[in-house]
Amino acid sequence: MKKILELITEEFEKAFEQNEYDKKLGKVVVSNRPDLCQYQCNGAMAGAKLYHKAPIMIANQVVESLQDNEMFESVEAVMPGFINIKLNSEFVAKYLNDMKEADKYGCENKAPETIVIDYGGANVAKPLHVGHLRSAVIGESVKRIERFMGNKVISDVHLGDWGLQMGLIITELECRKPDLVYFDESYTGEYPEEAPFTISELEEIYPCASAKSKVDEEFKEKAHQATLKLQSGYAPYTAIWKHIMKVSVEDLKKNYGNLNVDFDLWKGESDAQPYIPGLIQDLIDKKLAYESQGALVVDISKEDDTKELPPCIVRKSDGAALYATSDLATIIQREQDYKPNHYIYVADKRQELHFTQVFRVSKKANIVDENTKMEFLGFGTMNGKDGKPFKTRDGGVMRLESLIAQINKAVYDKIMENRTVSEEEANNTAKIVGLAALKYGDLSNQASKDYIFDIDRFASFEGNTGPYILYTIVRIKSILEKYKAESGNADVNLPVINTDNGSQMQLMLEVAKFNEIIENAAEELAPHKICSYVYDLSNAFNRFYHETKILAEEDQTKKAGYIALINLTINVLEQCIDLLGFSAPDRM
Repeated sequence: MKKILELITEEFEKAFEQNEYDKKLGKVVVSNRPDLCQYQCNGAMAGAKLYHKAPIMIANQVVESLQDNEMFESVEAVMPGFINIKLNSEFVAKYLNDMKEADKYGCENKAPETIVIDYGGANVAKPLHVGHLRSAVIGESVKRIERFMGNKVISDVHLGDWGLQMGLIITELECRKPDLVYFDESYTGEYPEEAPFTISELEEIYPCASAKSKVDEEFKEKAHQATLKLQSGYAPYTAIWKHIMKVSVEDLKKNYGNLNVDFDLWKGESDAQPYIPGLIQDLIDKKLAYESQGALVVDISKEDDTKELPPCIVRKSDGAALYATSDLATIIQREQDYKPNHYIYVADKRQELHFTQVFRVSKKANIVDENTKMEFLGFGTMNGKDGKPFKTRDGGVMRLESLIAQINKAVYDKIMENRTVSEEEANNTAKIVGLAALKYGDLSNQASKDYIFDIDRFASFEGNTGPYILYTIVRIKSILEKYKAESGNADVNLPVINTDNGSQMQLMLEVAKFNEIIENAAEELAPHKICSYVYDLSNAFNRFYHETKILAEEDQTKKAGYIALINLTINVLEQCIDLLGFSAPDRM
């Protein structure tokens, strides 16, 4: 289904052509003076230079050609040559009714893709902390948007489950529980199915081992040897590693679930390891990799680079692989399993160089096709009110579950101020609204920008916040329920009709923007554009609500038209918040 702007632009292109001007001058945009008109065309201003005519002359000719066009209520030329446009409300009502019947409210994707989206990036044996929030929240929303647009999307958490951290845990475990069968070299039986630790023990073991390795050289060397033994397939350590994975992944699934985030794949760096030897050999055989100071590197520079980029190190001088090697090997695995034509990586923007290197080596070595789209969606830092990275009061890294608990408490307190519900209902509502506050607070910022995490502002029921959006949805739900009760459960899925109500027209125009906003958000990987849209749409609805007696309207045809419009509004709002990764309660 064509966007409403496309339909208006088509009419203006025809009008410019009829008057023997270039049709490209007919581009229409949303008005920057909504007090004067809804849309505007500035093509006559550009045409003045091309055709050596006064812009107002060109504008008047175009306006004359559109006088009988039923799409418009008015088309007016104003000095020095702008064209102000107001749409006919019947045309807008028809557009909304077409949109209501269309698949996905008119969103179209002419070339669906197979997309692998890599986000989350949690490390096993460690709790999720605030630093994991943005990747999870942004990645989940981008996944939902791309999937809604008809793409086949495979999401992968890409766990950090390999490397020295495993050796550190194994070595510390041996110090604490030396009698475990995994450390008895004479043991030949089956290894226990039950893990020798709980998640809380595991989360305490790693930081303790990490701190010890910084001051105890012998411990550090032992951990290094344990890592090598694990990576060479030593059975007792493989058994411990499997326990670490099982206990960690169960906990991660629970914590990501609390964020309404899920993944199709729970693969990690370990899954890519079998592909590394072949990758290294291939880079050598293709004469792409060469030795530099004992390390194996691949040059990634291009002639049109504006700054010098360092080569990508694929093997350190001690023979160890690096993150880049693991990421390249993972791409080989993904190519074999899914053959995607689009990769999206969601990570801290400080990793931009790393992904530039990985993408360039992937193409240079023909790991992926030259036409494969590889995008890095880099995000900024979440800071506290002091403008510094968000910490606990004592300066430590805050666990994600603590952050969620804080924002839920802030919302709960606000609900209890008005005390119209039970504590149990307030608690359940606070979890739903708290998640919206948290996610909307993050997603409403452009991903690449740093932002201030302000619990009081995010949890507010007023302003550009998640709770305000949900409050609007709940308000519409309440009106629709009352209408059904009054009218004997009448259908609310009615045709939208036009009235003379100015705020109704404004709401209709906002609803009509849906397909343009979503298609643009998918193209630019930009959930913040959906946040801006739901805020504008909520404001438009609330203006309409305050200016219109919806249920008290005596003209039944008019009332049915109002109900049809707000029913479409709530459907669009609920679709949008689902794409952002949260939902609305039945009441607040």
